[in-house]
Amino acid sequence: MVPGMDGATAVVTGASRGIGERTAHAVADAGAHTVICARDAAALDAVAADIRDAGGSVTAVRADVRDEFDVERLVETATREGAGAIRYVVANAGVYHGTAGQTPLTEESYAAFDDHLRTNARGVFATIREAIPHLEPDARVVVPTGAVARQGMPGYGSYAVSKAAAEAVTRGFAADLEIPVGAVDPGQVATDLSGDGGRDPETVAEMVLWALRDAAPSALDGGVLDWGDFRSATR
Repeated sequence: MVPGMDGATAVVTGASRGIGERTAHAVADAGAHTVICARDAAALDAVAADIRDAGGSVTAVRADVRDEFDVERLVETATREGAGAIRYVVANAGVYHGTAGQTPLTEESYAAFDDHLRTNARGVFATIREAIPHLEPDARVVVPTGAVARQGMPGYGSYAVSKAAAEAVTRGFAADLEIPVGAVDPGQVATDLSGDGGRDPETVAEMVLWALRDAAPSALDGGVLDWGDFRSATR
């Protein structure tokens, strides 16, 4: 188990809705100063206001993970506004162009392909890459993922390709860094991105919090922790 979150600095990307929003709340509730980003400044500010109303410590930074200079500014702000170095990073920002499960590669546009890769894979790369100079020695990095990254599911097109690439980026950083860097796969989640019928993002945020704080470093590092891992460790 890594140290508690009291007084730590955490960065959560894509925090204006869904898993990112609920993870930002969970990390702030656990005592970390939480630095959040998204492209939608108004939605992001609303999340920050809710966190403050609940007694949490938060800084909102409008940033686009497709732009490494935005990400650089994000992590530099985190070191100034928080406790100095960053202990936790959740590289969550992602997009899905189209309706989940209805975007086969045979019909995919080049624009959608490019933006999926730029946001969902390169965005993870930029988030981790820019955070490296600012990380504590006992930092952890978590990247949410899904089964589409590893299984050939029809209809998920270049979104699935981008998530597979994001997992490869995660494994690469795990191999090159001396801190745990890993992915979490909560299964289907009920969000605007993936549609209805999945797990509540608030419950998924508990899984992300567990991966950041309590999961065995050796299990997280370079791996994909799934819902079964989480439930087995916490029941």
